[in-house]
Amino acid sequence: MNNLNPFSLQGQHVLVTGASSGIGREVAVWLSSQGARITLVARDEQRLKDTHRRLAGEGHAIAVIDFLADPDVSAWMKKLAKESTPFNGLVHAAGVQAPMPIRATSVSHWEKIMSTNVTSSFSLIKAFRQKGVCQSDSSIVLISSVMAKVGEPALLGYCASKGAVESMVKAAAVELAREGIRVNCVAPGVVKTEMADSLKDLVGVDSMEAIEQKHPLGFGTPADVAYAVNYLLSPAARWVTGTALVVDGGYLA
Repeated sequence: MNNLNPFSLQGQHVLVTGASSGIGREVAVWLSSQGARITLVARDEQRLKDTHRRLAGEGHAIAVIDFLADPDVSAWMKKLAKESTPFNGLVHAAGVQAPMPIRATSVSHWEKIMSTNVTSSFSLIKAFRQKGVCQSDSSIVLISSVMAKVGEPALLGYCASKGAVESMVKAAAVELAREGIRVNCVAPGVVKTEMADSLKDLVGVDSMEAIEQKHPLGFGTPADVAYAVNYLLSPAARWVTGTALVVDGGYLA
């Protein structure tokens, strides 16, 4: 542990999913500025290369995967660790919101949300804890949402999936504590990203302004989430596991 700065990530190797845009990209860029070596993960190689150009420091890598096409990621992650070094941290920021009223939600739409947000989280946790994949005293951070705790119209699948993620975090934290792995999540309110822009297109400007008014501090930025992730990955959070750190500008209050 760095006694001078317990928030430092110097020398840590962190895998960040969803690193091609939005929160995932900002998390990767910020963590690199704090000394971490990043393995960037997403489906779109060109966008990952764009993120890679923004990283500070050396030794970063790109790994392209589609979690829907390859749900068992254990062999893939073991190969990544073997080709470089075992990971100190995993940040799972890949996800989908896909708003849809209940009457229009098909089973296939529902299952896509669950596969993207829930099954991928399980697969990554299972893969990360393999021998040789992670270091002792490592940390997993999943990106949840305040929608795990409250409801909004047209977000049934998203709310359900994020509720499942937060329950998974608690169970995994208890089980993996003996293996030296902490498991937490960050639950943001509405953050200014492409996902928020698509929500605005769906609900309209007036509705989006009403949603913003529910955030006493206004909408957040991806950096606000990245700072919270930094804390949960760092030695400063060595006694924190199984929790959801709410970063929501006062929305839940």
